[in-house]
Amino acid sequence: MISPEKLPIALNGICPYFTMFPLDFPFGILAPRASPTDRVLDPFCGRGTTNFAARLLGLGSLGVDSSPVATAITASKLVNTTTEAIISEAMTILNDNNPDLIPEGEFWHWAYHPDTLRSLCHFRAAFLNDCSTPERIALRGIILGALHGPKQKTFPSYFSNQCPRTYAPKPTYAIRFWQSHSLSPEPIDAINIIKRKASHYFSPLPIVSGSVQLSDSREPSTFKIHDQNEKFNWVITSPPYYGMRTYIPDQWLRNWFVGGPDVVDYSIKNQLTHAHPDDFASDLHQVWQNVAAVCSTTAQLIIRFGGLPDRKANPKDIIQQSLKDCDWHVTTIKTAGTASDGKRQADSFLKKRTNPLVEYDLWAHRH
Repeated sequence: MISPEKLPIALNGICPYFTMFPLDFPFGILAPRASPTDRVLDPFCGRGTTNFAARLLGLGSLGVDSSPVATAITASKLVNTTTEAIISEAMTILNDNNPDLIPEGEFWHWAYHPDTLRSLCHFRAAFLNDCSTPERIALRGIILGALHGPKQKTFPSYFSNQCPRTYAPKPTYAIRFWQSHSLSPEPIDAINIIKRKASHYFSPLPIVSGSVQLSDSREPSTFKIHDQNEKFNWVITSPPYYGMRTYIPDQWLRNWFVGGPDVVDYSIKNQLTHAHPDDFASDLHQVWQNVAAVCSTTAQLIIRFGGLPDRKANPKDIIQQSLKDCDWHVTTIKTAGTASDGKRQADSFLKKRTNPLVEYDLWAHRH
């Protein structure tokens, strides 16, 4: 079996994301088993790792997510463009577009140099007006990945003052941190960052019929717009773990950049129900039924699922319950280790390290 490391995989890292599974997971499933005409579906696509694995193998795919940040990142992994075209589009936007709204307040004063913030708002206004071309989709993904992160010792790689790169800083804490460490934002040359990142991420890749959709997978109408003659053969996904509800607040800066508010929004919209494990399993059940309706009779469903240590719920029980009386027949459930088996992002910022629960890989096929 070909290894993904032997392929141009840099694009998969275009935007760090706090919750994500490794490329080896979907690639290792598809590479030895999928036929050239197979189609792949991920109803909780996140940052698009399943879709990118499908693209590497020349397979068509669809990713669905209720987060506009997630769908923007996924879209950037599916377009076909060049470094030169991306840079040209960036320069055109900076020269031709004037931002009509620049956020104000203490956080923004400390987070970005005024010139840098103005450049970011140029891009934001342009993308909100039109982000339909491959160049703009790729450029938006690059900027989302560089929107916030740590200061580098060599040359700037991020637009912000000192920040985490996987999740957005909470304003009150961030302001105290910057002030106590006398960290003022420095002017950043946006074009230089875009040039380096575009040349790193966008190398030639297979051109396939991959797409992404901003929708709620619990709604049957989400999948009805697709050609019923083109059934999916593989569903590879990792739904949110029970109790994990802060996707948008944790990504609030990137959410602002794709059109959200310029403050942290703690409301929970278009997310799975987390009030009780039974309600959560019921929501997942609806998703599995919806995707079964657009899958071939020989389709395979593979789910990676885990849990949060502070939730008194067994993730294995939840995922099994979600598939009871369903159009999928479970064939295998096996442990997939824990997040601590690799480099666990949570340990880089939690005051007290936690012991992650065991994750599971569940395989099922159509009844």
